[in-house]
Amino acid sequence: QVQLVESGGGLVQPGGSLRLSCAASGSISSINEMGWYRQAPGKQRELVAQITSDGSTNYADSVKGRFTISRDNAKNTMYLQMNSLKPEDTAVYYCNARIRVRMVISYNHYWGQGTQVTVSS
Repeated sequence: QVQLVESGGGLVQPGGSLRLSCAASGSISSINEMGWYRQAPGKQRELVAQITSDGSTNYADSVKGRFTISRDNAKNTMYLQMNSLKPEDTAVYYCNARIRVRMVISYNHYWGQGTQVTVSS
């Protein structure tokens, strides 16, 4: 019914950059807030950044000044520009979106399958 597909992960050296994308597709009526989460091995999933439908943003302290979240509402796509990457940024990155599907009144959360980001020399 609704799919979120992430792309853009990979291996990068410390100090490098990556840009993640998350495209939502399906019977979408509207998308409210969207967000990026990450989960490192042996750790809980944590919020990285969030963006509302009107563009307001929120970041984890650990990524402030290095990561930038954005979205293209016309394309139902969200991005995460990651600069000055550190080894501790290594994790699987997941996108999340609160979506209302057609013919349904309520919003529900949907998750992507995740994309691996590895920061290593």
